[in-house]
Amino acid sequence: MSYKIQDTDVDLLRKAGVSEDDIKHCVKVAEKALEIARRTGANVDMELVGRGALFHDLGKTKTHEIEHGKIGAEIGRDLGLPKSITDIMEKHIRGGLTEEEANELGLPVKDYSLKNLEERIVIYAGRLVDIIMDGIIPVKSELEAEERFVEILRNYPRYGKNEKTLNRYIGYHREIQGLMKQF
Repeated sequence: MSYKIQDTDVDLLRKAGVSEDDIKHCVKVAEKALEIARRTGANVDMELVGRGALFHDLGKTKTHEIEHGKIGAEIGRDLGLPKSITDIMEKHIRGGLTEEEANELGLPVKDYSLKNLEERIVIYAGRLVDIIMDGIIPVKSELEAEERFVEILRNYPRYGKNEKTLNRYIGYHREIQGLMKQF
């Protein structure tokens, strides 16, 4: 199944008050997530991947702090977005938190772990786009960011955050790269 980012969804981000810089990031994450999904050859819901990635930072209309995932999901529900999309918005913080981590971060205590490949592709794409677009680590290509993903996350706490987050991201990287090699 193919899916293309819809101009009406980008307009929805604008109307909700997302900054142009954040829209640029969201579109790039959506494009990368769709590219990754195609490269895996897996049977995934491409609309969920594309829209989940596009709306993942909707909460940045209110804050760029860690609670932007929770706030974004609330805004998404008010806009009538499907639960599968608002779930991605809420769970994308640090790649899917445990209840214990949510409690430590002052978020509502619940399981934010990722339940399907679509969610993991969006979160993986988001981290790759951060590396590619931030300009902190020189990478010559998007492929180089994928090839150096583990090394970059291990050496730059900005991307790996902490041991639990690092291990989640590395797990998603290995799973998704493994699917790509089979295809």
